[in-house]
Amino acid sequence: MTGLLAQSPKTPKLGEIVTGKVLEVSRSTVFIDLGAAGTGVLLGREIKENRNLIKSLKPGDEISAMVLEAENENGFIELSLQAAHREQSWDVLRKMSSSQEIVKARVTAANRGGLMIELSGVAGFLPVSQLSHEHYPRVEDGDKNKILQELNKFINKELEIRVLDVDPSQQKLIVSEKAVGEEKVRQALSQYQIGDMVEGTISGVVDFGAFVRFPLKGTEAQEKPEMIEGLIHISEIDWQLIEDPRQLLHAGQKVTAKIIGIEKDRLSLSLKALKKDPWQEIGSKYTKDQIVKGEVTKINSFGAFVQLDKDIHGLVHVSDLGSIDIMNKHLQGGQKYDFKIISIEPAVHKMALSLVRPESAAKAEAAAETETPKTE
Repeated sequence: MTGLLAQSPKTPKLGEIVTGKVLEVSRSTVFIDLGAAGTGVLLGREIKENRNLIKSLKPGDEISAMVLEAENENGFIELSLQAAHREQSWDVLRKMSSSQEIVKARVTAANRGGLMIELSGVAGFLPVSQLSHEHYPRVEDGDKNKILQELNKFINKELEIRVLDVDPSQQKLIVSEKAVGEEKVRQALSQYQIGDMVEGTISGVVDFGAFVRFPLKGTEAQEKPEMIEGLIHISEIDWQLIEDPRQLLHAGQKVTAKIIGIEKDRLSLSLKALKKDPWQEIGSKYTKDQIVKGEVTKINSFGAFVQLDKDIHGLVHVSDLGSIDIMNKHLQGGQKYDFKIISIEPAVHKMALSLVRPESAAKAEAAAETETPKTE
């Protein structure tokens, strides 16, 4: 008895992918021989949505489908080609993710967040942050409409990508173009070390700095040298305080920069490292208790930044004036005032200042602040 049960055909489960041979094809049904499991059938919507495939089928052709119903009212195993194709597609995508295979995907649409792609019949998403350096939309004013215009240029084009995240339960497929070149970039960067000098061209300027493209070492003499890219952070452009990198740099500008950091596929560059640190000789220009004239460049909740000369800035802390209200009353951006140097720390590029004002006025304002009743 046990032997007979073991030999009896297993009924296919819902959602299982089965394979059989086509028995008969008509306008409304396709019958499939599933061997000992029984006879499968494709009906209605499955015929309509797969019409081109159905037309090409003939008896004896092998075909795979997913079980929708183990036994319908007519005793047949109802099947779906669409569901089987989707499941097989997700299996292919899982393997791509595991193997980190590099594949090509077609861009179908764009939005402000990135690109919609199609891979193995599944719709996926390529975020802007996962675009390669070459394709990243460097819009100088950060205008979202301009960014979308740049992304629209990729529609119907094929990009080399790697699958990052696959989740069939949420119909989620996330891919990356940037990941494709990461290993190549890592290998390229192994030729460099911190302290090396590079000559290149500013390829884009953004709020946080500027990108520099330069030929890979050893390919400079080639007709089309391999190019790599590094970032000059806003803090590494110059010794002076910079609000907007665009004040000093622009796309197409030739620069020589120093490598100050190499991390995985990221290369950090510096322009200010090639310039003399003005704080090294600050003692010859400024001393503690000296009265100096400076221009207020920026005011925030903790104090005001003051520019004494092209490279040296100091800070008037809000506590020097007693409160934000008093600070805003006495200091205005773009105006020059007399300040007293309270302390100088050349090693960390810090200078503390105090606004010079009549002692009587300072005492009166301090007293007023103390006497002002606090609101609950």
